[in-house]
Amino acid sequence: MAKRPIFEEVSDPTAVTRPVATKGVIDAAPKGARRAIRAWLVVLFVMVAAMIALGGATRLTGSGLSITEWAPVTGTLPPMDEAKWQAEFEAYQQIPQFTEVNPDMDLAGFKQIYWWEWSHRFLGRAVGLVWALGFLAFLATKRIPTGWTPRLLGIGALGGLQGAIGWWMVHSGLQEGMVRVASYRLATHLGLAFAILGLIAWYALLLSRSEADLMRSRRAGEGKLFSMTTGLMHLTFLQILIGALVAGIDAGRQYTGWPTMGGEWVPAAIWDGTLGWRNFFENPALVQFIHRMTGYLLAIFAVVVWLRARRSPHPVTRGAFTVMIVMVAVQIGLGIMNVLNASPLPLALSHQIGAIALFALIIRARFNARYPYETSVRGTIR
Repeated sequence: MAKRPIFEEVSDPTAVTRPVATKGVIDAAPKGARRAIRAWLVVLFVMVAAMIALGGATRLTGSGLSITEWAPVTGTLPPMDEAKWQAEFEAYQQIPQFTEVNPDMDLAGFKQIYWWEWSHRFLGRAVGLVWALGFLAFLATKRIPTGWTPRLLGIGALGGLQGAIGWWMVHSGLQEGMVRVASYRLATHLGLAFAILGLIAWYALLLSRSEADLMRSRRAGEGKLFSMTTGLMHLTFLQILIGALVAGIDAGRQYTGWPTMGGEWVPAAIWDGTLGWRNFFENPALVQFIHRMTGYLLAIFAVVVWLRARRSPHPVTRGAFTVMIVMVAVQIGLGIMNVLNASPLPLALSHQIGAIALFALIIRARFNARYPYETSVRGTIR
């Protein structure tokens, strides 16, 4: 074999060309409009949160039974003339709430409670419209990321179910002997609203980061902290349901002392033998007692979770849990003030909004426990 000069071209035109490196499956998969969908979900989150707050105001003002029929389409517009207003008022005059609670109400008073309920229903229709327009637009333009269509469709399905449950709740208050909606139906309605809110929040957080980033950060996730926060989220959800039972029977306005209830640590009226199992839904003493005890348990558990989170190596995660524990303290303070003042509208509504904020912050902290932000000596890697 002849010697070659050191700078001689040695490439062989017959040699096999090495294949060009290709992207992985995650990078190659259609990413869709993640940022646009996230913005749409954030709008839905704000609207659902407003829907929950407005629903609370509707209940606190005793307005929930002012519209006595479910008309998803024709009920979009309010009464447009005095004849229609009179017809709505006459329908309200036929139910027990009017005859037993508001027999002296005139048309002007009826209009006040009517607008609360109409606004609540109108906002519900608006939420459904925003969801439908957004979902159909993303679907038609094929901008939904792979695997996300069932999730986004599920939000809409739950929203439709929520509308049906809302009427199921209202219908219970129109029956003979009822002057308000059944408390367990109110709890179901509120519980589903928070479930929808939680799903929207979780999906928005997932879409805030790329799939590749999520897979990398998941390897650094803190399983124990994530599990503990999941338990805290479930306990908070349970406390929200119990709070709905308290609100449904106005139990918060019947025991206005703290830390005792009517001067007793355990109220003497905690069990009514004539009610049996219905004590858990209809006995103000027992329902409020359970709400208080669950609140104490939740506060203790939240502190335990926060202390565990302080050992996290991820600064963003620690910060998320610190904000969460501050909100726990705020919510406890609002609850105590609410009890001491017999649940006036501003305080009671603030307490309900506080529950929304706390639930969202727990979900955010849970997300950061599962998908922590990577950090370097220069700071957080976004």
